Amino acid sequence: MLTLGIETSCDDTAAAVLKDSDTLLASVLSSQDQIHTRFGGVVPELASRKHLESIVPVVDEALERAGVALRDIDLIAVTQGPGLIGSLLVGFSYAKALSYSTKIPFIGVDHMAGHLLAVFLEEDKPQFPYIALIVSGGTSSIYLARSHTSFSLLGRTRDDAAGEAFDKVAKLLGLPYPGGPRVSAEAVNGNRAAIKFPRSRLEEGSLDFSFSGLKTAVLNHYRQNEQMDIPLQLADICASFQEAVVEVLVEKTLLAAKTHGVQTLVMGGGVSANPRLREAMLSRCQQEGKAFFVPRPSFCTDNGAMIAVAGYHFSRESAPGSYDQDVYSRSQL
Repeated sequence: MLTLGIETSCDDTAAAVLKDSDTLLASVLSSQDQIHTRFGGVVPELASRKHLESIVPVVDEALERAGVALRDIDLIAVTQGPGLIGSLLVGFSYAKALSYSTKIPFIGVDHMAGHLLAVFLEEDKPQFPYIALIVSGGTSSIYLARSHTSFSLLGRTRDDAAGEAFDKVAKLLGLPYPGGPRVSAEAVNGNRAAIKFPRSRLEEGSLDFSFSGLKTAVLNHYRQNEQMDIPLQLADICASFQEAVVEVLVEKTLLAAKTHGVQTLVMGGGVSANPRLREAMLSRCQQEGKAFFVPRPSFCTDNGAMIAVAGYHFSRESAPGSYDQDVYSRSQL
């Protein structure tokens, strides 16, 4: 079975061709970082326009790299939400039009399901059930995955997502967009314990996240140093901030595993490509005798392959999409 996966939820136009459940034949991505860098964040209108320009060339290139023609495709899987409505509409409308003109069935995929299943693109695959931490610019959530199509939300961010906090702190410190990789790069040369930034754990037993207080603490530290004319220790600030985020993400995920008696942990989403987060989660899992799985960085960020994987599995349990379906801004999982 050949599945064409299409992803346009935010600022990357991506397409992939998947054979059966896990054999990736091609994956193509067109990044918009260069467009949005000067604004310090994604401009929705510009993102939508760029998707319109890129969607056909990206899909064509994915088919060419896979060595298949459109007529060979058995299923079109496309992100239906969550994300920027304008961006989603480009990919979803294109997929529906493609399906209508070729008679190839299509299926709308929840972006979160893609991240939850991206790890199955790797050779080493987890067993169900598992606890999944999904962290990106738009979400910080913990799920219990019981199968390829059954997920329960256990906790989510109450304000800023982890990736959003990274981007805002980077902008405050004068680092270019996208902020996450820049902060991580600066943190390599910093002291994680240099500044005692707060860790918001919320009420006892909560699996929710809150990073707005941490972001404010970084802002206050920056302003105090500025007012007292103290040189800014950029590397130390980045390392201390990153450690505060990582510590809470790891603790909450391990708490979820303990609470639900699960021995396998998975990570996904753009922030799961962060080297320090991957290192810390692996270390804790080894200490506590739990299995840990995380996809390679290129499968952590938004990509068409993860949408193809999710589409493949959901298509085996549900009817194809209908042409009157629409996109949505909030996750349905």
